[in-house]
Amino acid sequence: MLAVNWLSPHDLINTFGTAGLLLVILVESGIIPAPLPGDSLLFLAGAFSATSATSKDPHLNLLVVMVGSFLAAVIGAEIGYWIGSRFGVKLFKPGARFFKIEYLERAHAFFEERGPRAVVLARFIPFVRTIVPMLAGTSEMKHHRFFVANVIGAAIWACGITLLGFWLGKSIDIDKYIYPIVAGIIVLSLIPPYLEYRKHRNASRSA
Repeated sequence: MLAVNWLSPHDLINTFGTAGLLLVILVESGIIPAPLPGDSLLFLAGAFSATSATSKDPHLNLLVVMVGSFLAAVIGAEIGYWIGSRFGVKLFKPGARFFKIEYLERAHAFFEERGPRAVVLARFIPFVRTIVPMLAGTSEMKHHRFFVANVIGAAIWACGITLLGFWLGKSIDIDKYIYPIVAGIIVLSLIPPYLEYRKHRNASRSA
């Protein structure tokens, strides 16, 4: 286990199969803010679902991968929401250096205004998808609103990326293009936070 490259989706699936995939999705969806390869892991799981049972690559069951990933994503985010609602508020104290009261007030206003949309979009941004459920719980976003957005985001993210991987796995030699594909997924996942950063920077300049 120590010899496994935990940032390599190919090594994770090759070593732990579907169980390893589901564990990573669960943890990354709201429990531990670690740089885990959730997007590329789902894509490769879909691609490996398109391989034959006699292939040298792992062969996964598409339905098990999709349903399991969806449930793991929903449950992980629900745990993150519970962590935030149970322990998050205790971190924000008057005079705190990092967890300032005004930050909590801003988060509360943000989730009241754009909460569901933020929960859905956060699914596609590494690290952010782990933090947002905790912030939603900390800022007391209504649980039923969070749950609906959580289910929608998990379905689009887990099932959508898996199906994309399955479709390409049927069309191309996945081993030949695995590294360019993974690199492309990483670049695409960085576009939303970059655009948000530019938007925030332009707004600050205008102000």
